[in-house]
Parts: sequence; C-alpha cells; structure tokens
Amino acid sequence: MTTIYGISNCDTVRKARKWLEAEAVEFEFHDFRKQGLSAEQVARWCAAAGIDKVLNKRGTTWRQLPDEVKATTDEAALQALLVEQPTLIKRPVLELDDGRIEIGFKADSYAALFGN
Repeated sequence: MTTIYGISNCDTVRKARKWLEAEAVEFEFHDFRKQGLSAEQVARWCAAAGIDKVLNKRGTTWRQLPDEVKATTDEAALQALLVEQPTLIKRPVLELDDGRIEIGFKADSYAALFGN
C-alpha cells in the first residue's frame, strides 16, 4: 500500500492527502512526529532521493539547531539527526508500493506517479 509520511498539521501534507483522496488513491498516513521513523526508512529515503532532498534546511527546526550541528557534512550523522528529529524531513514523503519515493507535493508529480 502507498504510504504518505509527514505530520498532521503540515499544510503541504494536508494538500497531498486531499489530492490522494480526491483521486481515489488508497493510502496509509504515517505521522512521524507521533509514530517516529526507523533508521532504515531514513537511510532508504536518502539513498533514493539524496540527503539534500530529504533534509529540510528551510524549516524552523533546522534554524533552531546549533551552528556546529548545521555545519555537519557527515551523512550518517545527518541521517541519525533525521531519525532523532523527524520534523527536519521535507514533507510529505510518499512511498509507493513499488519502492519509489516522492519528496514534497506537486499535483503534477503525483498525477504522473499515479497515471492520472
């Protein structure tokens, strides 16, 4: 089953969920603030999309981090940080049945993924 990962109060996640519902796409929602994430999930997303696409450096959580943490370039350390603070992940993360990953929401991209 297709799973959409994010946090329930994020506007972009809400738009993505609304789009999926309107297009009658069956999906499961995983709130990673409440349900957490595994290191394996984060590693899989980073391998598929790249750490730069997964890590949200524009959000409040990133801006509140100490400068020495923000200066880190070690990918393993950044992935551990994403597991520890999942709100650092760009939202939503859409994981399809076939293993494809889509980071963020754009209606055109979703339409292409689902052939709509």
